[in-house]
This record gives sequence, structure tokens and C-alpha cells, in this order.
Amino acid sequence: MIVSVGEAGKFKKGDSMKKNFILSLSCVAALSATSIAVAMPDKAAHPAAAGTTQGADTISGKILETMNSGGYTYIHLQKSNGDKIWAAVMQTPVKTGSQISLKSGMEMVNFESKSLKRKFDKIVFSDGIVSGASAPGTAADPTKDKAASPGSKGAAAAKDAKISVPKATGRDASTVQGAFANSAKLNKKKVVIRGKVVKVSAQIMGKNWVHIQDGTGSQAKGNHNLVCTSNEMVNVGDVVTVSGILAKDKDFGGGYKYSAIVEEATFKK
Repeated sequence: MIVSVGEAGKFKKGDSMKKNFILSLSCVAALSATSIAVAMPDKAAHPAAAGTTQGADTISGKILETMNSGGYTYIHLQKSNGDKIWAAVMQTPVKTGSQISLKSGMEMVNFESKSLKRKFDKIVFSDGIVSGASAPGTAADPTKDKAASPGSKGAAAAKDAKISVPKATGRDASTVQGAFANSAKLNKKKVVIRGKVVKVSAQIMGKNWVHIQDGTGSQAKGNHNLVCTSNEMVNVGDVVTVSGILAKDKDFGGGYKYSAIVEEATFKK
């Protein structure tokens, strides 16, 4: 085949454009690979230390700092890869400089603790301690680890046999046991319940979590302890009349799950 000078020029020009196009694609692919590596620095630059098991359901590291407030122990951890993280568990003795392993839990962003008067960019409310801390002279009890979040079943205070609080009066009055038994009928309705404050967890998800008992219900059935969330604060031992909106089968995630809970609660002594 005879190719004219003009046609040969077109062919060379097209061939050059094709080479430039292939080169451009190669550059794009290289940049994409770099972007992926930058987007996942933990996987690319911080492999776990040899001999260390990093389970997806645990948070392990060295305690850099710790403080207690509102019934919780706040722990600043440094992981084996150098990353630092804040976590919180139900108040328990821990020691700065020691190693600890925590269960995973709900991660809160821009969490503000009013009792500590500080804000955390990120903090994990752990479902409990796996290893590394225990009360003086007592081994850590794994069966109690679930007490770390107010919503977990283990967080409900044990029934106090000495509590016997008279039922509130009025149209919306109920007992603690009645709130559970009639939760379907009372869902999204106002309730008034009188009880004794047995536990308080301050400023979790922007609310105070108050546990009350009135002597009704049973620990075995889990209908003896009613949680109320509020902007108001009361003290353990107070006998109060709670007014609020009952919610049935409330699930906040991260273990915060209730078959019955009173929200927007106010307290009258």
C-alpha cells in the first residue's frame, strides 16, 4: 500500500496522541493508588506490633491519663500503633501507665461532659473491661462487663429489698412495674411515677440517666428498675416524683436499649 506524505503525517500525529493518552491514563492510575493509600493511613503506615492481637471488638493500650466523673471512669489510651483514643467505662479503679483492654462500644463525636467541663473530639463509651483493671483485692468479673452502658441489662441497679415507696397519685400515676407491664398502652404518653433514686449517670449523650425503684417488680424479670433521662439532676437516695413521656422498646444503639424508659423527665422531691 502506498501512503502519501500527508497521510503519513496524520498517522504519526495520531500515534503520538495515542501515546500521550496512554501516558495520561497511567498517571491517573498512579495518583488514584496514592490517594487510596493516603485515605487509609492506619492500614498503610501503622501495622500492629508483633505478638499483639488487635480484635475488632476490643480497644487495647497503655493508660496515659484517667479521671472519674458522674459514675464513669474516663481513660486516655495509647494503642500499640501509637494512636491515642479516649474511652469511658463504669467507674472502676485503673492506674496510669498500666495496660488495659476494653470492649468496643458507642463512639460519640464532639461529646461534652458538663461534670468534667471539657469536650472530647471523639470518645468511645465501652461495653466493659476485658482485662487490666479490677477493684483492689478483687479480680475483674467478666459477667459484669456489660454494666458499662446505661442501656445494657447489667447496668440496672440490683433491687433493694428495703425500698417501698407509695404510688404517686393522679390521672397519669403508675408504678415502676406498671410502666413496664403497660408500656404498649403508655407509649408516648405522660406518666407520673414516685420512686427512690438508686443510680445516676451524668451527661451521657447530653442527658442525665437516672434509675429509680419503688419496690415493685422483680430483678429476675428486669421490671424493677426504671431509667429516666433528663436535663435535671438528682442525687442517689432522693425520693422523687418523676413526670415524663414513656417510650416503649427504645433503642439508642451501642447497647442503649430499653423495653421502657421515661424521657424528658422532671423531678419533684
